[in-house]
Amino acid sequence: MDVNDAISGRRSTRDFTAQAVDDQSIRRLIDAAVHAPSASNGQEWTFTVVRDQGLLDRISEAAKAHLLATLPSDPRSDRYRTSLSDPDFQIFYHAPALILISGIAQAPWVVEDCALAAENVMLVAYGEGLGTCWIGVAQGYLTTPEGKSALGLPATWVPVAPIIVGHPTTAPRPVARKEPEIRWVG
Repeated sequence: MDVNDAISGRRSTRDFTAQAVDDQSIRRLIDAAVHAPSASNGQEWTFTVVRDQGLLDRISEAAKAHLLATLPSDPRSDRYRTSLSDPDFQIFYHAPALILISGIAQAPWVVEDCALAAENVMLVAYGEGLGTCWIGVAQGYLTTPEGKSALGLPATWVPVAPIIVGHPTTAPRPVARKEPEIRWVG
């Protein structure tokens, strides 16, 4: 697949079949991730793969409670409160796999490095017919000592990009893109 087709075609997927993502596919996605650029070629990332649905359910419940307790009281947060309060809402959308990209240490650009690795994962997954979604609502909880403990992460690791992966039930529809604001200088 042409890289431009992958960039323009990839969408966040939130509806998956129960079919597992095989080890070779997960390894290809992680191989794509480690080919991302990183500051000073530090490659300060690590990958945690979770397939245990019971564990993902427990993390989902804990993350929902954490986010509800820490959301600011403003109208922008109201759209999250409804879904986070729903006992049937699972933040990982019952995807068969979660790939958590974490920084190994508090390096100056670890978040940016991990985000670049995450984009590679999502683009290659799309090219292989898999769906992905970066689950931002999990991030706050996963950075807590309790969140790290739930996944057995060392205290020094910085969870950055929780990416769910699976076989989509349908192709997400394209969404309109805003015209970019461009300033030409010089």
